Formats: sequence, C-alpha cells, structure tokens
Amino acid sequence: MAKTKVLVVDDSALMRQLLTDILRADPQLEVVGAAGDPYAAWDKLKQTAPDVLTLDVEMPRMDGLTFLDKLMANRPMPVVMVSSLTERNCDTTFRALELGAVDFVTKPKLDITTGTLAMAEELVEKVKGAAGARARPRGARPAAARPATAGGGFRATHKVLAIGASTGGCEALAAVLSGLPADSPGVVAVIHMPEGFTKSFAARLDKSCAVRVSEAKDGDHVVPGHALIAPGNFHLEAVRSGAFTRVRVRGGEPVNRHRPSVDVLFGSCARELGHNAVGAILTGMGDDGARGLLAMRKSGARTVAQDEATCVVFGMPKEAIALGAANDVLPLDRIAAHMLRLATG
Repeated sequence: MAKTKVLVVDDSALMRQLLTDILRADPQLEVVGAAGDPYAAWDKLKQTAPDVLTLDVEMPRMDGLTFLDKLMANRPMPVVMVSSLTERNCDTTFRALELGAVDFVTKPKLDITTGTLAMAEELVEKVKGAAGARARPRGARPAAARPATAGGGFRATHKVLAIGASTGGCEALAAVLSGLPADSPGVVAVIHMPEGFTKSFAARLDKSCAVRVSEAKDGDHVVPGHALIAPGNFHLEAVRSGAFTRVRVRGGEPVNRHRPSVDVLFGSCARELGHNAVGAILTGMGDDGARGLLAMRKSGARTVAQDEATCVVFGMPKEAIALGAANDVLPLDRIAAHMLRLATG
C-alpha cells in the first residue's frame, strides 16, 4: 500500500521537527517536506505533490487563513490545521474549517511530555483520516435547509433529537442545527472536539441558528428550542427525569478512544428515551456512534445517517449503515427537516 505523503507547514523550526518526527514514526505516512511559511509551502507543494498538508494558524509573511483560502481556490486538498489553544485561535480554527480544512489538532505544550504523546496519536489519526477525505473547494460549504416555520407544533418536552459527528462535523452540525426552527424539540449533540473548543463552537452556532446553542453543563434540562453540545473531554448522557429530560456531564474512560463519545450519548438515549428520541449520525472517521445508533433503533427510536456523497469522511455513518442502525440514509441538507418529521410523527 502506498504511503500517505504529508507536507508540514509551521513557522517554528522546533514544531516542524516535532511534527515531522511524529508523522515519520508511522509506517503508513511519509513526510515529503516541511516549510516555514506559505511561500515556501507553495513551492514544495508543486515539487512534492503531497496527499495531506498540516498547516499552522499563525505564520509570518502570510497567515494560515489567507494561505488556506488561496489553496482551496487553486489546489483543493485535505488540510489539517495545527493550532494553539487560545480564544483567538479557537475562532481562527473554526474559520479555517469553514474555508475547507478537514480537521484540526491543538499544539502540545512542549514541556509536558504527556501532552506531546497525546497529541502525537491524535495527529497521526487525523492525518490518516484526512487522506481519505473529500477536499472541499473554497465556498463549497455544506448546504443548510431553511429553518422550518416556528409554531409548527414542535413544542413537545418529551421529544429529543440526538446528533453525533466527528471529522467534518463542525460544518455538518452547523448545517443541521441551522435547519431547525426556534421551537424545535430539544437537541443533545456530541462532536469529537478537544476541551476548550466546544464552548467557542457553541457560541458561534448560537449566533447563526434559530435554536439557542450552548455547551452542556451537568444537570441542564433538555428543552425545546435549545441545543446542548457535549463539552470537550467529558461524556454526555441523556437522563429521564419525570416528564422531562436532563443531561449528565461526566468523566470516565474514553469510549472508542473518544471522550466525549457518540456511543455514550446514543446508548443513554436508547436506555432512557426509547421511541421519544430521534438519532442522527453525521460525517466522521471511525465507528463511534454506530453501535449506539443501533441500540436507539432497537429501543424504538427513529434513526438517520448522513449519506456518502455529502460526508467529508464516510466512516461513522458507513459503519452505522452496515450494522443496520439507520432507518434512513439522507444527504446533509435533508436531515434537519427529516428529524423534525420523525419527532412530530
């Protein structure tokens, strides 16, 4: 099997060496070059024809976003952003995803060995996943359906929409939530995202969606017109509380190597909500959520998976479909309206 060719772009010589060493340690990856700024990166792109590019956010002469925008306009390819964890870089990273980056990893603190090791595993996994992703040309954002008209009879406190996503999931989840009306059934969602990013992600969604969106806190009630996003590094569960549903935010071991895990959320919906839940599994690498979605379907919930044509990475939905976990398989722009129909039907 041919190795995946990777070009590393970062202004720090130390970080370039660290990223190169991490990637070269995997037998399926080949680092074909490293560049300290976008101008050097463009030359190396033409020389080496990499399959995946890792890109720093802040660089001299041309910032990462400007370079990414030009890259996606002229040579669309899978890009994994490498970002420091700051509030400013959270916003920049989400903008990079909007421009077409496949995924991102946070830079380790170089004086903390465990942080470097954890980042190494994540970097390798995401670069491999990006190699099989669909590069999205500039401006080709996922289509979002117009929100259904409020007042359509959705205000049932016992109905819950559960959503899981991973690679490519920021834009996909935004597309689904922006297709929901202000009186939509309550939403609980898990996306594989590190601690520190989910609060900013929820805040960005809250500004663009008719439903309110926030990072979940332990004990929050699931109410109509409100979407709760699992905080990074914590599992999210739905818990029945009389006639209402609340969420449990907890630690615990990673499931399918993820915390939060989609399987944990979907499993709790199967146990606690049964036919009062509707589940959707969106784009993502791996199989997290597939077994949980099957449990939901067996418990009486209606379930849907995103189709291959609209996925950035057709991993999680593919596994769910293979298990028979999805009642329906639909393109991204039809999922919000379909979930509403299932919840009200």
